[in-house]
Amino acid sequence: MKRQVDAWWAELPPAAGAAVMATAIISIGLHLTGHETLSRVGLVIAALLWLLLAWDFVSRLLGNRTRWKSEADTPPALTAVAATTVLGTRLSALGWQGPAAALLALGAVIWPGLLMAVVRHWQRRMPGVAFLVCVATQGLAVLAATLSLAGEGDWLGWAALVALGLGLFLYVEALARFDFRQVRDGAGDQWIGGGALAISALAASKLTTSPLWTGAAHTALRTSRPPLSCSASVSPRARCCCSPRRVGPALATRSVAGPRSSPSA
Repeated sequence: MKRQVDAWWAELPPAAGAAVMATAIISIGLHLTGHETLSRVGLVIAALLWLLLAWDFVSRLLGNRTRWKSEADTPPALTAVAATTVLGTRLSALGWQGPAAALLALGAVIWPGLLMAVVRHWQRRMPGVAFLVCVATQGLAVLAATLSLAGEGDWLGWAALVALGLGLFLYVEALARFDFRQVRDGAGDQWIGGGALAISALAASKLTTSPLWTGAAHTALRTSRPPLSCSASVSPRARCCCSPRRVGPALATRSVAGPRSSPSA
């Protein structure tokens, strides 16, 4: 049993942060629909998974630096930032602004290094995981805007606005390098493009409700929401129509080198 656990631990991919992100998103959805008990169960699961992955992140950083560097160069490593910010958003909804702010600070600290490591390896004809640069950045925008609305400081609203703009810029850059053949032939990660638009729309919606923005700024934010929401809605439909009937079983850990890149070890 110990050997099996050790083997599972050693093979844990950097994309495992997506499990935390998905569980925390489900918890937020259950909270918004009034299923608080189930929501808190989901929150506990997400928090435990996050602690597990945080330990794995630190242990590899300190004990296997070569592997840590090789995995930090891949877009799935950015799921660590996205998972941290989504978990923080759920904690903020629970009224735990201190822990949520701590997670925002942690995400903001690890985000630049991971982002730059990924961007340095950008090429032409990238797979869908390239859009994770937008997802991670918009995760910071959503959490910062949430904390600003909770009264944790107007400066967080400004930080969220900057992150929103940068996230949209990164989306455009990733889209310009995306291999559109992946819409038909991709392993499943091409759907991340629609998710990136959805979280961008959420960040814009959060900022629109902030009293910080009036006049032209508020109008610009309000105007940006429908196109982002519409694009996020249309994107998966287009991918569903273009994708083959055979769908990949899981999201692979892929580099930005292209569709034939092998998973990280």
